[in-house]
Amino acid sequence: MAADLGDRVASVRKRRGLTQRELAELSDVSLSLVKKIEQGERYTIRLETLRKLAVALRVRTSMLQGDEHDAEHADPQTEDLWAPVRRALAGVKDTGPGDEPVSSAGVQAAIDEIRPLLGTHEYRAIARRLPSIMRDADSLDGEDGRTIRTRLFGMIGHLLVQNRQFDIAEQTLQRAIDDATDPREAAAVANSLAWAMLRQGRIAEAESFAVTWADRVEPRFSRATTGELACWGRLWLYAANASIRDNVESRADDALALARAAAHRIGREVLTDTHTVRAYGPISVAHNTAETYVLTGRPDKALAIAQATPAPTLQPNGAGRLRHRLDVASAHAQLDQGTAAVGVMSEIHTVAPEWLAQQRYARDILGSIVAGRRSLTSEMRELADAIRLEY
Repeated sequence: MAADLGDRVASVRKRRGLTQRELAELSDVSLSLVKKIEQGERYTIRLETLRKLAVALRVRTSMLQGDEHDAEHADPQTEDLWAPVRRALAGVKDTGPGDEPVSSAGVQAAIDEIRPLLGTHEYRAIARRLPSIMRDADSLDGEDGRTIRTRLFGMIGHLLVQNRQFDIAEQTLQRAIDDATDPREAAAVANSLAWAMLRQGRIAEAESFAVTWADRVEPRFSRATTGELACWGRLWLYAANASIRDNVESRADDALALARAAAHRIGREVLTDTHTVRAYGPISVAHNTAETYVLTGRPDKALAIAQATPAPTLQPNGAGRLRHRLDVASAHAQLDQGTAAVGVMSEIHTVAPEWLAQQRYARDILGSIVAGRRSLTSEMRELADAIRLEY
């Protein structure tokens, strides 16, 4: 409840010997908002605002957060798009003929045909094709069937996270982990589950989950495969991401160092997941480092990394790469370079409109720019409509 959050903030503030005005000044949060929080008037509060308060109060963000999380769930358009997939996950069969023979090779081929669409974020096309593939995958027996279902349901869970349907996404990802016959396949899906927790603002849970899985699959560097290193390193990236949001920079630094070691050992960007098109390597770690600078209010350092890092040639429009471009836009916005920020987001919209519409981060960035302007350019108005920015 909001009152519980307000009580926690007020209690720590008093222990630190601060007035409400002093907390507002230290945290760069408005005095009126601090008062509303402490009075329990707001039922939700953004994670980035909580982090600012946590930094000023010298506590972990999750300590203030309690059990209250900051998730933006799917809008009606997105819910409608994925309704057939949700029905299929619930066991409701589609009306297709279903009388053709089903083989492991055939189902795997159908999954392989969809994977490129993940890289181009064509969610409408994917959602149309998934129910029949799910029906066929459910009919497969034996170890091959379990392996295929791990990959398929890992993919579906990943897509549902991307499209902000978190509860069903987590159930689907857990199903994929339970079906896994290979530890690395399970750990790859666990990466998606850690990401789902992060997107909902469950930062302490996400960090603990990622570290537990990283410990479980820690590779022996002298003989580890590229896939093992990439899976392990990505888990540490999620741990770092959670830690920095939880105002524990030392742990974030340690996690990034481990992720960087894995990337250095690989030496290049690679695609290893069988259920996504995520890349991992030195560029991925550099992009994540830039994100930590954006989160901690050091946009100049984030832009310096962006300018110095080679442009990725492997999945240049993959979700991780596009997320980095949003970090660049956010850094520009923090530096009052609104035109540059809007330009970056417009570029993203050109290559991945369906992806951008699912990004609350994009709405936050553009919303902050719009709030500071008397009038909007045509580019800003078009982008606001495209990303479904509320009035």
